[in-house]
Parts: sequence; C-alpha cells; structure tokens
Amino acid sequence: MLLRHTPTEIRERSALNINPAKTCQPIGAMYAGLGIRGCLPHSHGSQGCCAYHRSTLTRHYKEPVSAATSSFTEGASVFGGQANLLQAIENIFSVYEPEIIAVHTTCLSETIGDDLKQIVDKAEKEGKVPEGKQVIFASTPSYVGSHVTGFSNMVKGMVKCLAVASGRKNGKVNIIPGWVEPADMEEIKRIAGMIGVSFTMFPDTSGVLNGPLTGEYHMFPDAGTPAADIRASGDAIGTLALGEWCSADAARTLDAQCKVPCRVLDMPIGLKATDRFIDALRIVAGTSVPDAVNFERGQLIDVISDYHQYFFGKKVALVGDPDQLIALTEFLLTLDMQPIHVVTGTPGKKFESRIKELCAGRGFDVNVRAAGDMFLLHQWIKNQPVDLVMGNTYCKYIARDEDIPYVRFGFPIMDRVGHQYFPVTGYKGGIRLLEKILGVLLDRAERDAPEEKFELVY
Repeated sequence: MLLRHTPTEIRERSALNINPAKTCQPIGAMYAGLGIRGCLPHSHGSQGCCAYHRSTLTRHYKEPVSAATSSFTEGASVFGGQANLLQAIENIFSVYEPEIIAVHTTCLSETIGDDLKQIVDKAEKEGKVPEGKQVIFASTPSYVGSHVTGFSNMVKGMVKCLAVASGRKNGKVNIIPGWVEPADMEEIKRIAGMIGVSFTMFPDTSGVLNGPLTGEYHMFPDAGTPAADIRASGDAIGTLALGEWCSADAARTLDAQCKVPCRVLDMPIGLKATDRFIDALRIVAGTSVPDAVNFERGQLIDVISDYHQYFFGKKVALVGDPDQLIALTEFLLTLDMQPIHVVTGTPGKKFESRIKELCAGRGFDVNVRAAGDMFLLHQWIKNQPVDLVMGNTYCKYIARDEDIPYVRFGFPIMDRVGHQYFPVTGYKGGIRLLEKILGVLLDRAERDAPEEKFELVY
C-alpha cells in the first residue's frame, strides 16, 4: 500500500493537497438541488464533470442520480456556454418536464465568466421557461471551497431565486438542515413534529435518495420540498439554520431579503447539540417538550452511562465536513473521549478556533486543521497514535495501514450501506453512533484479548 510510505516528518505545504479531505462544489450543489420536488439539477460545464458528480452521489447513496449538463465542447470553452445553456433549458423542459431546474457552474464555465443570471433572464424572455416553471442557479466553481460550500451556495440560490414576502406571516418555521443524510432529514422532521412545530424544511432529500423500490419508474420521486413552500419561506416567523458552513448563508440571505429572523445552531448530533435544537424548537413553537422526547433523551443518557467505561480516555482521529465535525467533537467529549486529531478539507479558520474552544481544559492538546488533507491526518496519527478513526470511506486505507478501529462517518461512504436509512442526528441517532463506536472498540478488545480475558459479556 502506498500509504505505508507516509513519512512521520511533517512539512508545511501551501500548494499541494495529498488525498484531499473534500470534493468539489458542484457535487454539493447537485445534492441540494435534488432536495426540491420535481427538480432536475443541471451542471453548466462539460459532460465529464456532470458524470463525475453524478457517479459520486450514486456510489454514496446507491441510487441513480439524474442530472443534466450543458455539454461544453471546444467552441463553448472558447466563446462561452450561453447558447448551450439556452438550448439545454428548452430541451429539459420539453423532454423531462421538471418543475424546476437548478443550474450550478463548474470550473470551465466560471473561468470563461458565464453570467448565469443574464442567461436565465434571457431564457425567460425568449419563452424557453414554461409558465409556472422556474430556473434557479448558483455559482459553484470547483477550484475554491468544497462540496460543503457548493451545497451552501445552492441553498442560498434557492432563497434568492424563489423566496418572497407577502407581508403576512404564515406561522411556519424554516429549518435548513445542512448536508446530512436523507435519514437525518427524516429524523429532524420527526422531532419537529413531536414538538408541534409547523415547519418548512429545505432542501429535503428524504424519500428522494432513500426511497423504496416499487417496480415503477418515476422520473421525479414524490418527495422533496415543493418550490411553493420555498417561495413561502419568506413569510415564515423564523429560520433555524443547522450548521454555520452549510446553512447559515441561506438563512441570513432570507433575513436580509424577506426580514425573516434566523438563528444558527450546530447540527443536532449528540446529546448537547440535540438539546439546543429541541430547546430552540420549543421556544419557536411556544410549547413544552413532550414526554416522548424526554424519553428518547433518557435512553441516550442510559447508554452513555452503561458503557462509559469503554469510551473513557480513548483517543480519536476525525476527518470530514466542518458542521458535522463540530457537533461530533462535542459529542465525543461528552463521552470523555479525546478527539486529538481533527481535519476538514473545507476552508475556514473559524472551524479551527471552534474545535480548540470545545477541547480547551480537557487535559489534552488537539491538532486541528481546516483546508487540510488526509495525508496530514495520517502523519499526525503516526506521530501520536489513536484508538479510533472516524471519517469517510477513504479513511479505510489509514485504518488498515495503522491497524486502528474505524467507524465510517460523513461523505462519501461508498463501501457500506445504511447511512441513507439510519440517522445519526437526534437522540435516536446518538444511540446509533454509540452502537457503531462501541462495536468496533469491543471487536478490537476481543480480537486482542488473551484467552483468560475473552469475556462472554462486556
């Protein structure tokens, strides 16, 4: 394995990423677009770009991902892609009949300088957009940011292109869930429903990328957030944005555009972050937390109490997306584990300061890097070994080479199934995470145990 040649000596690298801890913006934009009912994402660039983005999402979700492309050739690369996009919009509405097209840019169209707003306006004036249908758009160049910022930009595009304020509040709360699994979006909606909140969640990929196999083909699943609901988000009484990197920009744009006050929370992963989310829902709804929610919280606390001895003091290396890692780090600290290495490929010094703030006074030093890569993470692990690695599928090589227990977490996960169907958010999701962590730790303990310590019950 090539990773076995990773050196222990760490050198600062300013112009080279090795084994990046991220992928590109259009993938995030495409995922967000799939969370609108009847939406066909559109990649404004070459066929190869669109094929890569679709295949990455398909490999993670084990579902066919539909998307269109402007199919740039040499001519479009030189003279611009306006003609391609105008023709594509007309063809898509004629052939596939979506309710909405969500256009995102790529490296090529951004480098050329294509103006999506001008092109979409031209398409509407020329009658290429049928009445009652709409085209939304977002700028997502691949050479900056990550899939996380691409998701954020497209959700902000939904707000800018769709949301309007009528002047009459509708009593609903907007929930922007951030980039989480379809199962997590289902769980967030379930919790909000239990507390009695009238809400609109956008985007919403539940039922789109974890739907049933019925034997019938539908171009667009009967799922996702209707465009009409996103338009009405401008009349909401407030917005809860789950995650500073994925959701905050859209919420603040909605506040500026339609005067809908917003609150930015951490993703509800783990005990404390879920507590804060539920408290925010309680305040917005003006209700008390029902016993059913308190019961689920008690179950999570019971599991933490019962198995605390197996978590205590274990050192962990984490890699993934910033919003997820912040909440996960806090949860691990709640278990008295030690997340000593934390890496995200997404830029943002605020991430580093937040992780350091969470770990302050815990009795260990934390290595944290934004815009980092897995090569650096591997070097950190070689210099300071850990008991557990948590991250996407690409972490399996590090875990194998260093013989470390490993829990798959984040995006992409291409070699396992379940993340689409089982949430890690909320109290139920917290129990799921504990079960996965405990399972690999006890598997390792049993593998290494001498005969006299190989226990039947732990």
